[in-house]
Amino acid sequence: QVQLVESGGGLVQPGGSLRLSCAASGIIFSLYTMGWYRQAPGNERALVARITSGGSINYADSVKGRFTISRDNAKNTVYLQMNSLKPEDTAVYYCNADLMVRGLMYWGQGTQVTVSS
Repeated sequence: QVQLVESGGGLVQPGGSLRLSCAASGIIFSLYTMGWYRQAPGNERALVARITSGGSINYADSVKGRFTISRDNAKNTVYLQMNSLKPEDTAVYYCNADLMVRGLMYWGQGTQVTVSS
């Protein structure tokens, strides 16, 4: 059974930082592209950052220079370090595991991030 379990969300003031974690089980983690997506009320789910099995990284333009994605294959965990948070970063953040060549994709349950004073 595949599980992606996010943690680290919460309420933070503008300019603050949070670190999200996603622990994966039931997959060969090192083979998967791991990503973070977010969805705000009334908006579609959108890519925030993605890291491939080979370590290539992509960011949404809106988070470049503020967010950093990383992975620890030994711990089957992907991280999203979020700095200089803005109110517009408020959303539910979802972890994603993607093995496109096999047509496999999994989602976590989401973690709420709220940026507000």
